[in-house]
Amino acid sequence: MANLENEGFDYWLQWQVPVCALIIIIPAIVAVILIYKSKRAHLSVYDLWVPCWKELNPLWLLIYRALVFVIMFCLLSLDVALHGAYSFYFYTQWTFALVTIYFALGTILSAHGCWTHLKKSATKNEEGDGFLKRGLDESESTTISFRSNKVWGLTKLQIHHERKEIDQRAGFWGNLMQIIYQTCTGAAMQTDIVFWCLLVPFLSADTFRLNLLMGFMHSLNVVFLLLDTALNNLPFPWFGFVYFIIWSCLYIVFQWVLHACGFTWWPYAFLELSTPWAPLWYFALALVHVPCYSFYVLVVKAKNYAFPKLFPHAYVGSSL
Repeated sequence: MANLENEGFDYWLQWQVPVCALIIIIPAIVAVILIYKSKRAHLSVYDLWVPCWKELNPLWLLIYRALVFVIMFCLLSLDVALHGAYSFYFYTQWTFALVTIYFALGTILSAHGCWTHLKKSATKNEEGDGFLKRGLDESESTTISFRSNKVWGLTKLQIHHERKEIDQRAGFWGNLMQIIYQTCTGAAMQTDIVFWCLLVPFLSADTFRLNLLMGFMHSLNVVFLLLDTALNNLPFPWFGFVYFIIWSCLYIVFQWVLHACGFTWWPYAFLELSTPWAPLWYFALALVHVPCYSFYVLVVKAKNYAFPKLFPHAYVGSSL
């Protein structure tokens, strides 16, 4: 722990500071430029709430997301009740809160999608069929059958790519949900890997004590996201990596601002700037973002490769 006098103006004049700053600023600038210049494929509104399984009723995805939100919100509330606002001094709580927001938004959009479909079915007086669409190019015309059991009044669903519904896209909240999904998957992987592979084995019992709440907050986030990935139909492109980078850069900037305002304790020793090894640590942290996000891209690729072969009549599929 650094002394207060060591974190005055001279602290920020050390040669490590501008080097570490460049390691943060350059990826952040590149990420912002890519976001500004990107022309991504549009997101279908039905990808937000329709599962990737033909026989799975969308209500089950809604129930799963709502249940996970309640569990994560309770855990986060308990952590805040025990430690106060100090909890958000850590990247773990930042990420855990982001995953909680994802499931909250997913619950709302799933409920809205199910409710909209039920209203549409009632208006059209269709007892067995409804219409779900995916985004297609104007020249494409594909019809995919999607059926689910009748549960709580939600009838069989079929995905029909009709011309009049092609342009119906996810709005602001739908795109925000996908961005949060792409961000928190990589961040959750990074949080859990650093915690279980770096902090738990190497920190002494005098400075670090593992408890049940810590264990839950550094494992359930990834478990819940993996289960949601197995159920949802959200695309997971490589482009989402830029949001993950910006998220981590925001956290480090947050820590630097706190220390510039007089805080002297770093929540993670590898963020300390006074050591000559600081640039190496920051560069290593920047590099670890790649395998963390790559892992999740591979998970989605494996899902789309293996599930159609294992369950050819049950799996609809999702796109990268």
